[in-house]
Amino acid sequence: MPSFPATKTDPALQITPDMSQSAMEIYQVKIPARFPLQAGCFPSNSKKTSTFLPRVAAFSTSSHSLTDKSESESQNRMFILGMGFVCQFFAQSLQKEGWVVTGTCTSKTKKKHLEEKGFHVHLLDANQPELSTLNALKCYTHLLVSIPPVGCAGDPMLQHEELLRSTLLDGNLQWLCYLSSTSVYGHCDGAWVDEDYPTSPTSELAKLRLDAEEGWLNLGQSLGFSTQVFRLGGIYGPGRSAVDTIIKQEPQSEGQKMRKSRQYTSRVHVEDICQALKASIYTPSSRGIYNIVDDDPAPREEVFTYAEDLIKKKWPGHTKWSSNSASAASPTKKDNSRGDKRVSNMRMKRELGVRLLHPSYRSGLLSIIDQMENPFHCSP
Repeated sequence: MPSFPATKTDPALQITPDMSQSAMEIYQVKIPARFPLQAGCFPSNSKKTSTFLPRVAAFSTSSHSLTDKSESESQNRMFILGMGFVCQFFAQSLQKEGWVVTGTCTSKTKKKHLEEKGFHVHLLDANQPELSTLNALKCYTHLLVSIPPVGCAGDPMLQHEELLRSTLLDGNLQWLCYLSSTSVYGHCDGAWVDEDYPTSPTSELAKLRLDAEEGWLNLGQSLGFSTQVFRLGGIYGPGRSAVDTIIKQEPQSEGQKMRKSRQYTSRVHVEDICQALKASIYTPSSRGIYNIVDDDPAPREEVFTYAEDLIKKKWPGHTKWSSNSASAASPTKKDNSRGDKRVSNMRMKRELGVRLLHPSYRSGLLSIIDQMENPFHCSP
């Protein structure tokens, strides 16, 4: 397996986001002219027509339904299994473009919280999904799966594969994407890895993710949908970053302590995940798997040192955090660097045409802090 050189960002491919815009307004995707957004087609083995439906004006999803025949036939419609951090960003972006977006969550408390944000949400017990929720999938043109595997059961939705198959076969689905993790590569001794690098997951969760990848790819491709698996690096964004951790003085999680000894960690800003998803939708591709990471795999300590410097420059004297805090806990096991690897994003750039908004954690963290109000301000 040949090694991959460190990826250098071509200045011609850089996009500098307008910092006056909100994070929800700066997704940019390079779309080949031969695949216009409103009239592109997915490659499909099915006989079903898969032409994109025309966009329409945005509307409120808090009270929408698909009972109106003209509405259900005139809009791109995204169903999201698992409305977590990434999917909420993605849903907001799609809504601004006139998409109908519906998602699922697992608790009444979260459902209420998401509805307050303007999302239309179903409660879903993936172990015992209601038939009404599954039948609703027939009305949607796109499906994003972001439910992690659980315990020994694996992917909870794939337990109902035959029911899903019969439901989707009779529906309008054109595109399916499963969000996975670069953890499926396992320990790589710091090597550059691409999508053809042998997977060797070491944790039980990573093994289950690999099984889920295969399950969703087989399901989607057998039904003739454009089907992708996105292997995401460490996810960060507004409200979830080294800057936020320092400001909130949050203690390290066990996972963060374990990552302390790694020489390299591949990351990706949530905005770049969202634009990669859009590129997958709008740019036909026969590929199944893509690494979604930035250009700059870097150690955790380096990222936190940079975040600390940004905070001190913007709000001098307001934080007692020390970069040593990011690495205060010594690893308890000698093999804590087992996940060490540098993940290549060359296929994402080459085949999906993605131009990273944040090719490095530096750009990503600077964007986050530039959009923040003073968190140390105390009202009288």
